[in-house]
Amino acid sequence: MVLHADGALLVLVKPSGLLAVPGRGEDKQDCLSRRAQAQWPDALVVHRLDMSTSGLVVMARGMEAQRALSRAFELRQVHKRYQAVVAGRLVNPQPDNGWNTIDLPLAVDWINRPRSKVCLETGKPSLTRWRLAEPRTHAEHAGIATRVELEPFTGRTHQLRVHLQALGHPIVGDALYATPAQQALSHRLLLHADMLELPHPVTGQRLRFHSPCPF
Repeated sequence: MVLHADGALLVLVKPSGLLAVPGRGEDKQDCLSRRAQAQWPDALVVHRLDMSTSGLVVMARGMEAQRALSRAFELRQVHKRYQAVVAGRLVNPQPDNGWNTIDLPLAVDWINRPRSKVCLETGKPSLTRWRLAEPRTHAEHAGIATRVELEPFTGRTHQLRVHLQALGHPIVGDALYATPAQQALSHRLLLHADMLELPHPVTGQRLRFHSPCPF
């Protein structure tokens, strides 16, 4: 779905199960970027979401816009927020549901690729903030699962998924980091990029986009 389109910027909503960019093999060529380029041939990738994750994705129109947006990501001028449902009852130790920080370095788990892992020796600095969100489902009200808001300050591979697993509360439906029983609670990964704020690549105006969480 196209949320916003102008001469320099596209904001798209990616469904769970669709690749953000082409993968290896002919069966992995259908993806969000290819679909966008069919309508806007100058559309270029700036960042991506995991195949299993849904939500907001930005694409640039043309090289100059791509450079400007990539620079904004590097300078952490882009603010992203996610919503997730994790396994078990997660309790916020902060008063008034304040933000908590997960500060654990992450590295590729080469033996178990495509997984990542916490590694204090070789991992790259990785920072995530989290707090509780309003429960919506019976499982959340019953304490079988917990809805959370997440803000990644770095962009490591599978960062949110590994950080939540490290807390002892993997994301429900996660085929890589959850137990079989936790995976079975949902047919999909319950992780959605629901808010994105960034400077326009031409005007510099701060823009804010929202995609309602589908679960």
